[in-house]
Amino acid sequence: MTNPGEVKACCATAYSSDLVALLLGDSYHPGGLTLTRRLTAAMALSGGQSVLDVASGRGTSALTIAHQYDVTVTGVDLSPANVALSNGAAQAGGLSDRVGFQLGDAEKLPVPDESVDAVLCECALCTFPGKPAAAREFARVLRPGGRVGITDVTADRDLLPPELTTLAAWIACVADARPATEYADILADAGLRVTQIEHHDATIGRMIDQIEARLQFLRLTSRPKLEAYGVDLDRTEPVLGAARAAVADGILGYALLVADKPA
Repeated sequence: MTNPGEVKACCATAYSSDLVALLLGDSYHPGGLTLTRRLTAAMALSGGQSVLDVASGRGTSALTIAHQYDVTVTGVDLSPANVALSNGAAQAGGLSDRVGFQLGDAEKLPVPDESVDAVLCECALCTFPGKPAAAREFARVLRPGGRVGITDVTADRDLLPPELTTLAAWIACVADARPATEYADILADAGLRVTQIEHHDATIGRMIDQIEARLQFLRLTSRPKLEAYGVDLDRTEPVLGAARAAVADGILGYALLVADKPA
């Protein structure tokens, strides 16, 4: 079994790297801000609420929803670099009075019991070694009647090809992804009531296309930069090909889930 501590450390390092930003853009998840807006609409956010963004990355979603909904957002991330960059972006955008970011582990959130109205977690639950522990933390910090909104990679792990079961694939949100129904069961076991499941499988295919296109562009224009980041194109292309085939075969997908904490 992959070591949980190693997974967490590697995820924190990978998702604070400039390479990830270069390949994925501002939003580190399939569907980008379009799907973030779909998720927050399904969560029925409203002005004055408090939102916790778990695994908040560089803060793009948190800043967007704070501006759109007039909510207060706390972002929690394992990467000190991401936390610093996000707080800088909040200050630069004039939102530091309503948006702040801090270091924290999803399986032990640095947030008091029943202190937030909503929990957001985008393309991250699949990377948490302790998914049930994280779900229990979501339930703990939510006020009664509050909602959890998740978007995540889905996978039939028994059918994943070998290229998609490595530590690198785990960090890339694939190796330990689960079917949407299993995510729903994890949330239900934590005391949350799942009210909505939507499938957005096409978004993961588009992200693979984006990564492949940017890698090819960099191969032609900035190959030394790729090499400096440690990217081995001879190894990357088969992984992307395996991921694309898995999407086509229905083995990989992407889902949106909303759950609430019964009052």
